[in-house]
Amino acid sequence: MSDYTKELKRYLLDAGCRFDRYGKGDHEIWFSPITMIKFVIDNRIKSRHTANAVLKQAGLPKQF
Repeated sequence: MSDYTKELKRYLLDAGCRFDRYGKGDHEIWFSPITMIKFVIDNRIKSRHTANAVLKQAGLPKQF
């Protein structure tokens, strides 16, 4: 299985999103200037569907 986290974070940073703070466990809270909301990223994303759901919350098109 692939780990989409590293590539997802790079894509989010390129789109202008930024890390906000650490959450519980291995989760991080990020902020999207596109949607003006905070969203959660798990540090071990194994599913492309989960990665695309994070992108949707950030207001970005599907990438994976």
